[in-house]
Amino acid sequence: MTLEEAKKKLAQFGQEHVLKYYDELSGDERAALLEQIDAADMTILDSCLHRENLGGKGVITPLAAMEIDEIEANRESFTKTGIEAIQAGKVGAVLLAGGMGTRLGSDNPKGMYNVGVTRELYIFECLINNLMEVVRQADTWLHLFVMTSDKNHDATTEFLKEKNYFGYKADYIHFFRQEMAAAVDYNGKIYLEDKGRLSTSPNGNGGWFISMKNSGLLSVVHSAGIEWLNVFAVDNVLQRIADPCFVGATIQKGCAVGAKVVRKSAPDEKVGVMCLEDGRPSIVEYYELNDELMNAKDEKGEPAYNFGVILNYLFREDELERLVEGKLPLHIVEKKIPYIDENGCRIKPESPNGYKFESLVLDMIHQMDSCLPFEVVRGKEFAPIKNSTGVDSVESARELLRQNGVTL
Repeated sequence: MTLEEAKKKLAQFGQEHVLKYYDELSGDERAALLEQIDAADMTILDSCLHRENLGGKGVITPLAAMEIDEIEANRESFTKTGIEAIQAGKVGAVLLAGGMGTRLGSDNPKGMYNVGVTRELYIFECLINNLMEVVRQADTWLHLFVMTSDKNHDATTEFLKEKNYFGYKADYIHFFRQEMAAAVDYNGKIYLEDKGRLSTSPNGNGGWFISMKNSGLLSVVHSAGIEWLNVFAVDNVLQRIADPCFVGATIQKGCAVGAKVVRKSAPDEKVGVMCLEDGRPSIVEYYELNDELMNAKDEKGEPAYNFGVILNYLFREDELERLVEGKLPLHIVEKKIPYIDENGCRIKPESPNGYKFESLVLDMIHQMDSCLPFEVVRGKEFAPIKNSTGVDSVESARELLRQNGVTL
C-alpha cells in the first residue's frame, strides 16, 4: 500500500489521525504502518457507535447431550469409525495458542509454562503427549495446526523447534498467526500504541479459521484430504485431542460439529453451556443464565442446562468454508487499551477507555445445522489452567495430572 492509498482509505473511515507521526518514522516503520493500515478491516469500526443494533440472544431451549452411559455402550463402534477416519487422513487438529502466561506470572507464551514439580513438563508437552496417544493408536500422524499471535509467534516456534516438538513429526506441524483487529476509543477512533503502530488485539476465538484460511494453510487441508478439524484451547492439559470415539460419534450421528462437554460442578459454575437458540445449536454464557434457565429441569428431573463446554470442538471442514464466505456476528468488548496521547506519551489506563472487536466460536456453532454435545469425564479430560492458585489453576491441574498417572 502506498501512502496515497493509505490516506484515501483512512479518509473514507475518518481515521486520518493515525498518520500524525508518519514523517517522524524510519523507512521500515513507515512500511510497517502502511502494511497495518492495508490489513485493517475498518468497516467494523463504526459499529461501536451503534452497539444497540448488534443482535442479542434468541429463544433459548435445551439441547440434550450424548451422556457417558450411551457413549460407553457404543464406544467400540464409535472408536472404529473414528480410527478409520484418522487413518484415511480425514482428521486434523488445531491448537489455539495465541495467549501469554501473564496471569500465571510468566512473560512467555502460555504453552511454555512448566507444570512439572520434579521435572520439566510444559503445557505444550502435555498436549502433544495426549495427541501422540492417538498417533500410536491409529498408527498414523495427524496434521497439527498451531495458531500463534503477533506477541508470541517467534517465542512459540523457537521453543517447539528447540524441544524437537516433543517428539511430534515436524512435517505435520504448521504454524499460523491469528489476525488482529484495531482497538478504538469510545468515538470509534483507532488508538495508536506507538507512533508507527496501530493498537490492535486478537480477533477472538472465533477468528481461528479465517486466520488459518488467510495464512494459506487450507492448501495443506485440501491436499491432505482433511474433512474434520478438532479445534482446542491451549490451557486444558488433560484434554483428549482427535479422540477417535468423539470423532466416530460425531460422524455416525451426522452432525456438522461435535462439542466436548462436562457435567457442571454447580449450577452457577462459570462455564458456557450447550443449548438451542431459535432452534439452532448454540452456547449460552454463564452470565446469561438467568434463574429460570439455571433452575430448569429436563424430563429426568436433572438440570436442563447442565453441560459446560471446554473449548474442544470437531468441525466439518466444508461447513467452515461455507461459514467464512459470510460474516460472523461482531462482539464489542470494553477494555483497558494502552495508547499514546496527543503529545506522543505512552499511557497505560487504569480503567476501560475503549473497545476491542472479537468474533466467538459460539457463533460458529450457531451457524451450523446440528451439533453433538459429547460428555466426557470431568476428572479425566478437564484440567484448565487459568490462574496461579485456586480454582482452574496450576495447583488444581497438577493434582488432576497426578490422579491420571502423570509424573510431575
